[in-house]
Amino acid sequence: MLTQQESREEQKAEAPRKEDRESSAVTSEVYTRSGPDLRRVKLDRNFWYPVAWSHKIKVGKAFGTRFAEDPIVIVRPDNGAPIYALEDRCAHRQVPLSKGRVDGEVVRCCYHGWSFDRQGSCVTVPYLNRPGVGRGVKTYPCRESGGLVFIFPGDPELADKTPVPVPCQVNNPKFKTRRFDPLVNCHYSFMHENLMDMNHQFLHRKQMGQITARFMGQEKGENFVQASYSFARKGGDQPLAERLIFGKHDKTIDIKDQPIEEVVTIRTTYPYQTLQIRDKDGDLIMDLWVAYVPLGKDEMVTQSYGLLSVLRPKWKFLLDLAWPVLGVFTNRIFLEDKEIVEMEQQAWQELGGDHNVEVFPVVKNLRELLIRSGVSEEESA
Repeated sequence: MLTQQESREEQKAEAPRKEDRESSAVTSEVYTRSGPDLRRVKLDRNFWYPVAWSHKIKVGKAFGTRFAEDPIVIVRPDNGAPIYALEDRCAHRQVPLSKGRVDGEVVRCCYHGWSFDRQGSCVTVPYLNRPGVGRGVKTYPCRESGGLVFIFPGDPELADKTPVPVPCQVNNPKFKTRRFDPLVNCHYSFMHENLMDMNHQFLHRKQMGQITARFMGQEKGENFVQASYSFARKGGDQPLAERLIFGKHDKTIDIKDQPIEEVVTIRTTYPYQTLQIRDKDGDLIMDLWVAYVPLGKDEMVTQSYGLLSVLRPKWKFLLDLAWPVLGVFTNRIFLEDKEIVEMEQQAWQELGGDHNVEVFPVVKNLRELLIRSGVSEEESA
């Protein structure tokens, strides 16, 4: 049997130390979330969102796409009229209209031939041949800009009051533009955070060598958050694609000795995101525009639409020759980002909520912007 003294010593040994109790309390406090879970906040529908590339909508064809849980058909009439967007379900048997046929300015369902015009009205039920028989379908305001097809999934009365984006430098002949549209299995907010926080360059060390981000400040407003960085090379060879765009950068042991050659500015102007790089003279040399379109009822999958514009050098053919190398380089960077944000999404699902411990002020401000600008669970119920 234990003596009274031995029993007291054993209890003392088993009891948590003061610093352990304090550490546990801090941990519990960190993971206690106040306010809505950002990953459950849906995008505000009262903006223009891209849902397809213009070149994929052929004349006289119907094209099926989606926004969140809404199936949408884009129709390009064969009579030269502008494109339009409808709910991608025939009012008769709910068959996708995108499987149908375009005749002039109407789209005909592949099943019974019901015809719908750009107002969503059913104009023909062939086997009855009298007006006012079939029910119409929902319409979406639709525009083309920068090689993208945009719809307005919110209140149609707000569409004309809301500017349609003109992405990037796509219409500027001084720039060469690359398009990309990756599908990523995560909530759109992870994408915003990933691009805004340039402190994750350690992730890209295989592609970019040893570089470090130097934070240069932030700005914020009612509908935007912006952060600026420069980069210093600590070691490793500079990738060819990076050198072709920015020129040769030497590495040094003391990053404070490296001059600021370029400034990278990332900005979320809700709901879009941009990244611009300017040289030391302030001239724009690279411009990225991206929109994150949610898919699914819970919006836990993201269809991205992006354009990357690079300033053409004096000898323009040099960029054309380097373009495939740049494409491979940027794709490798993106695949690393895709893998990491999908890991974040998986952790969110396994933990049953957002347990992230955010310490970077810029990302804190970004999260606040996305929460107040989006639609919470209570609002969407």
